[in-house]
Amino acid sequence: MGETRRSTAAPAGLSSVLALLRDGVPRSRAELVELTGHARSTIAQRVDLLLKSGLLTHGGAASSTGGRPPETFAFAPASRIVLAADLGAAHLQMAVTDLGGTILAQRREVAAISDGPEAVLARVCALGIELLDEVSRPRRDLVGVGVGVPGPVEHETGRPRNPPIMPGWDGADIPGVLAASFRTPVLVDNDVNLMAAGEHWRLYADVDDLVFVKVATGIGAGIITAGRVYRGAQGAAGDLGHIAVPGGEPVACTCGNTGCLEALASRGAVRRAWLAAGRSAEEAGGVSALIATGDTLALDLTWRAGRDIGSVLAGTVSLLNPSVVVIGGSMAMDNPVLIEAISDVILTRSLALATRDLRIVGTGTGSQAAVLGASRMVADHVLSDEAIESLLA
Repeated sequence: MGETRRSTAAPAGLSSVLALLRDGVPRSRAELVELTGHARSTIAQRVDLLLKSGLLTHGGAASSTGGRPPETFAFAPASRIVLAADLGAAHLQMAVTDLGGTILAQRREVAAISDGPEAVLARVCALGIELLDEVSRPRRDLVGVGVGVPGPVEHETGRPRNPPIMPGWDGADIPGVLAASFRTPVLVDNDVNLMAAGEHWRLYADVDDLVFVKVATGIGAGIITAGRVYRGAQGAAGDLGHIAVPGGEPVACTCGNTGCLEALASRGAVRRAWLAAGRSAEEAGGVSALIATGDTLALDLTWRAGRDIGSVLAGTVSLLNPSVVVIGGSMAMDNPVLIEAISDVILTRSLALATRDLRIVGTGTGSQAAVLGASRMVADHVLSDEAIESLLA
């Protein structure tokens, strides 16, 4: 009997029903019963509650094999909104999205993370309010704020821990400051973790294992394994920029060591090499653009940076065996030479089995990767078993 049959599946709570529908495919009550293995009355109760909340909507009638076609239900991502913030070393990007990652309003501006938490978070609050006003949604529709920062984060508390390029931010209470302004849950993660999550969500949902590499002021990696972000024991997984480059020069790094990838191949490292070669500071900001003109020095420095990055990533590929390596960050935008140099070394030095079906590609989400990942982080949280009852209340 459908009312009493037992199952080893997880209880058919509100979040489990939503999880089945977040792929955008409408399903009937009968299909939800079949997929969860739970009672019709339980599924009916959950569907009715989610319809009242606005998180589900009527999806029309399904095809019928005879008789009245069954009604279907679909996830309604537009029913709630999320505020997402990407704090880079030299930029601030913010967006308002729905629960499906559709960007409703966004803004990007120059900002220095070195200005410290008080100044930067004040600007996050002000810009966030501007964007929320722009989308003209009731403030009660805002269900959470997601933030990415360019340094290690203690995931449980949302506080940065010993971030090398974020002076004054160690232990900063980012969730507390922002929650006071927005009166909603605030989640914080390393920006590259969010880039990996955003790229995975938008373009590679069918891939279980992916590495996203950000090449910009800093260099870091976000790791997706078994479809989830891997953060490590203290949230420091993926700190690629502070791995020593094999055979690299002993250049001092911001972390206190020498010969780190970030010290040899980041935007700052390329700029220093550019100036040391006698080229102008004005040109240094456009090294990537000069590649298209065939500038010999621009090509040489980019190729060298790519090979250094590839030499560190080669070990990462052999260790993690991802299906996809995505190269993003400001240095990689429209820069096929950098990606080619990275690919060349990975394919030469990594295990043959690990590279047999490996794809090494430039980012497809561009500068939006981190805000998409922040949006997904919040959506996953507020629609979880632990949080959804609070959301509906």
